[in-house]
Amino acid sequence: DVQLQASGGGTVQAGGSLRLSCVASGFTFDDYSIGWFRQRPGKEREGLTCIDNRDGSTGYADSVKGRFTISRDNSKNTVYLQMNSLKPEDTAVYYCAARSPISRDYDYWGQGTQVTVSS
Repeated sequence: DVQLQASGGGTVQAGGSLRLSCVASGFTFDDYSIGWFRQRPGKEREGLTCIDNRDGSTGYADSVKGRFTISRDNSKNTVYLQMNSLKPEDTAVYYCAARSPISRDYDYWGQGTQVTVSS
C-alpha cells in the first residue's frame, strides 16, 4: 500500500521552530517530487514548497520563503520541512504529497500533522 506518513507537528511559541518529516512507502520514492501543503482553519489548502526528484531543485510560496526549508533523504524515503521563525498564522494542518514526473497533479497524499503556533 502507498503511504505518506507526516509527523513532527505540535505546539510551539511564535518565533520557534519545528521540523516535519514525511516518510514514504509503497512506491519508488526516487521517482517522485514531493510537496508540502497546509490548510489553515477556514482556508483553502495552500501549496508551500516542493522538491524535485531529478535535480533536487526547490520552490517556495512567498508566505514561507526564507523561513521554511524543504529537503529530502532518498536513502530514508523521507522529506523534511524545517520551519523557523514560526508565526501564529502558520497554524494549520500540514500535508505532504508525491507527484510523478508525468502527472499534472499530486498522486499520493499523507494524512496531515497539526502545527499550532501560539502568540
